Amino acid sequence: MASWKGIYFILTLFWGSFFGSIFMLGPFLPLMFVNPSWYRWINNRLVATWLTLPAALLETMFGVKVIITGDAFVPGERSVIIMNHRTRMDWMFLWNCLMRYSYLRLEKICLKASLKSVPGFENSKARSNAFAEKNGLQKYEYVLHPRTTGFTFVVDRLREGKNLDAIHDITVAYPHNIPQSEKHLLQGDFPREIHFHVHRYPVDTLPTSKEDLQLWCHKRWEEKEERLRSFYQGEKNFYFTGQSVIPPCKSELRVFVVKLLSILYWTLFSPAMCLLIYLYGLVRWYFIITIVIFVLQERIFGGLEIIELACYRLLHKQPHLNSKKNE
Repeated sequence: MASWKGIYFILTLFWGSFFGSIFMLGPFLPLMFVNPSWYRWINNRLVATWLTLPAALLETMFGVKVIITGDAFVPGERSVIIMNHRTRMDWMFLWNCLMRYSYLRLEKICLKASLKSVPGFENSKARSNAFAEKNGLQKYEYVLHPRTTGFTFVVDRLREGKNLDAIHDITVAYPHNIPQSEKHLLQGDFPREIHFHVHRYPVDTLPTSKEDLQLWCHKRWEEKEERLRSFYQGEKNFYFTGQSVIPPCKSELRVFVVKLLSILYWTLFSPAMCLLIYLYGLVRWYFIITIVIFVLQERIFGGLEIIELACYRLLHKQPHLNSKKNE
């Protein structure tokens, strides 16, 4: 049964993202066609303001405790984060970790398409075990087998462009309740505690060949399995690793202020936009036209990121073509 906490959480996130897309991101869409780099810079920061909202609600309103152990993040570092999945909501809970290290504006999520439809960890584990049996691999109890093709592709491409500084291997665990899906959040079943254990690998320590990089990734998942076994069968924390809690890049006071400002801003923002739509005809027309643009671009092109990438390639290819003509 839905609870008031769950309804408030889901509706606040939905209306915030909906009106934020229309009234915060919408005005900057034309910039994409003129200067995609500036558009991306602005877009990242606007989106990051919304990403603080679920983290703020979880901790401030619903009392979720976040504990981070292991290696520290380096602010501004370009990294690939790999993480085990225990629920469908791990990607959102990760924002509570990244918020403390100024990573939210840089974060981009890559999820397997199957995670959009598989209803929970147990179903995913059955598929993972079937994959392991088919390929002669060890069956896991606490993690799913990694699909290393996408990981090696991303790492190789970033290394080619010298755009990778490190890999952050994050192990996430829930010592108490483990909400498996959006349905559990709607019912008010929020995790009481979330533990993140971080291990940083500098890029120059990674294997160079694709095959060795795949084996390296599998080795990390073997370590996650053992780490999580010790976690759940022990005192349900990561202190057994010998690594203590990481001091945050931002002070806890600053994090607390960011969370309060986020809740205040987004609580007022959506009603304020509704009021503007009600009062001004010009705003209503802008609202309708922007919604039509968002819907059409999604259906025709498959997302704004596809259009943005095409604009970036076109604008960066043009000088090269002009130089060839001059020759």
